[in-house]
Amino acid sequence: MRLYLSSYQLGDRPDLFASLVTGDRRGWVVMNALDGLDETRRQADVSVQIANLGALGLRAEDLDLRNYDPATLSERFGAPDFVWIRGGNVFTLRAAMARSGLDAIVTERLRQDTMVYAGFSAGACVLAPSLAGLELCDPTDVCAATYGTVRYDGLGILDRPVVPHLHSPGHPETEILGDVAAQYASARQPFWPLRDGQALVVNGSSVAVV
Repeated sequence: MRLYLSSYQLGDRPDLFASLVTGDRRGWVVMNALDGLDETRRQADVSVQIANLGALGLRAEDLDLRNYDPATLSERFGAPDFVWIRGGNVFTLRAAMARSGLDAIVTERLRQDTMVYAGFSAGACVLAPSLAGLELCDPTDVCAATYGTVRYDGLGILDRPVVPHLHSPGHPETEILGDVAAQYASARQPFWPLRDGQALVVNGSSVAVV
């Protein structure tokens, strides 16, 4: 299994992400953590994300999960070398992944180790066993309005939650995510704390925060 899970954007070691990717280095960008928000902002940021990946020698296209269900996504998804999941609202992202079937595809491809899963913020958080606690930061009302349901189960790829943007004074969510981390600590719930610039990198049996 190969993961590059950044607190914010590509982090300080995007070279490590690029080094995990094999094959012809083609993949997908998934922006659905922004569903229900400003579409103009979303479209502008698609270009930003693709350009940032291109600077690493990674060729990406936008995969909008709103256009697919499990049957059609399976055919469209193909055999990418990576997926890059943009941050936003983790509950909206989780709902989009469930509705489209991306959650099942990701779980199976990581089990087979046929692609790299990478992303930041919500893109990392959605891999936890449970999303409980993150509602302090990510409101569930946008997800409920967009998808009609809110799921608290994560994909269960990680054994504990990720808490991004900690001790990151330039990020507007650093204080509230400090509260999330404190809540986990009080409940003796292990978690991966990440400040902006850091990433959790998994390569087989190697697991490190860099």
